[in-house]
Amino acid sequence: MSNVQGADIGDANYLHGTQQGQILEQVLKQCGDDLSRENVLKQARGIRGLSLPTLVPGVTINTGPGNSMAYTQLKLQRWTGSSWEQFGNVLSADGD
Repeated sequence: MSNVQGADIGDANYLHGTQQGQILEQVLKQCGDDLSRENVLKQARGIRGLSLPTLVPGVTINTGPGNSMAYTQLKLQRWTGSSWEQFGNVLSADGD
């Protein structure tokens, strides 16, 4: 992401906007030449295993016909006093 003068890198809105743009890019790639509303919705609900460079390693974007939520996984972290330490497996709302 480019450096925007005066931007507060602690503002999570920048990260969220970047991730949303990357998800949209994936949806449009999956659409190919068919940009009909029906196909865009179908592709938005057909994302599997999309790994974004700004997500915790192992966490992926997965959607489906009955689930259009992009973020359904997480990985726990704890503060060690000097850095964040990941522990455990990736947890999924899908039960995966």
